[in-house]
Amino acid sequence: HDELAAQLQDKRLTTDEARTRLAEAMSSENTIMRSRELRQQTLRDVTRNLESWTLRYDGTFSRLAELKQRQDHVTEELAKLQDQPNMLIEKRNALAASIATSAETVQQAGDALALAETAQSTAANEHRTDEAALAQTREDMIRKEGELVVVQNAFDETINRIKEKLDTTPDQLADITGNTDTDTIPDHSQLSMLEARLERLLRERDNIGPVNLRAEIEMAEVKEKIIELTTERDDLVKAVATLRDAINQLNREGRERLLKSFADVNRHFGDLFKRLFNGGTAELVLTEGDDPLEAGLDIMASPPGKRLQSLSLLSGGEQALTALALIFAVFLTNPAPVCILDEVDAPLDDRNVGRFCSMINEIAAETDTRFIIVTHHRLTMAQMDRLFGVTMQQKGISQVVSVDLQTAEKYKQSA
Repeated sequence: HDELAAQLQDKRLTTDEARTRLAEAMSSENTIMRSRELRQQTLRDVTRNLESWTLRYDGTFSRLAELKQRQDHVTEELAKLQDQPNMLIEKRNALAASIATSAETVQQAGDALALAETAQSTAANEHRTDEAALAQTREDMIRKEGELVVVQNAFDETINRIKEKLDTTPDQLADITGNTDTDTIPDHSQLSMLEARLERLLRERDNIGPVNLRAEIEMAEVKEKIIELTTERDDLVKAVATLRDAINQLNREGRERLLKSFADVNRHFGDLFKRLFNGGTAELVLTEGDDPLEAGLDIMASPPGKRLQSLSLLSGGEQALTALALIFAVFLTNPAPVCILDEVDAPLDDRNVGRFCSMINEIAAETDTRFIIVTHHRLTMAQMDRLFGVTMQQKGISQVVSVDLQTAEKYKQSA
């Protein structure tokens, strides 16, 4: 019995040792398994990192190739755009010269019209003066012809009376009276009467005066001058009508272009006002007359929550935003490839600066315009693609620094 107990005890000890070794083996196996799993996980992580770095490596070369292509494209675009400012300046100068020529033409037309009207008035006055002179000449000639007829009748009557009473002619009166001396007047009872009649006849003859033998020639010359003046007057009237038609056509074309441009600017102004104020309405109103060429301009704005009122009644920030909307409305009517803005965001708060930057991005996307903005506002600088600034790393030495925010953002996203 003791031997069996001793054997049992030995078996138990052996079993405990086996269990202990089994537990140690199982613990070692678990440790080995965990180590194996860790190594496999590490291997998988290393494999994934290797694949990721391989893709980044390949992507870096692709990105470098893409950046090289973009650099070449930008270089080509820059070379193409180098001549654009000169072309735009030439077009602007040509348009300015055309406007100056049109203004000078209108001024010359107005001067010519005034000269033509003055010449027409002078010609009309001369025509009336010549007609009055011609009428007076005709009256004088008719009066003188009448007086001549009266004298002739009186002379004929005297001859008839001499013949009737003395049965002789006036040439034979000296023989009848026996007056051989022509220097001596005969003594006759009717001498006083004859003298009175003679004096009357002499006075009448003197009053008649000399006959104008060139009256018909002068009248023909006056008629020719009247015809010439009438022709010149007709030509002047036609020229005046032509000038007035040209002026009316220029004014009509100017009104049409002005109204079209005004409608486009008004439409863009309303849209941009809604973008900047996130609602509301605004419009441009022509005032002080029905003619758009002579009318004034008033800006009416209604921010959200306010009634429609004039620009002068708005606050300073609202006036600044409204002015920006109007400026960009004019710009959208005739966009340019480059636009330079200098401290336009200075009077705006942070919220309105954000709206302003959003509007700049939208306009740049719509019109493909490059905006160059001079600003000190941090929010505006944060919205730009590239920054240029001047720094002084050393005292007295300034240096221009540029930062490409768009490229940095792409690198950040790819990383």
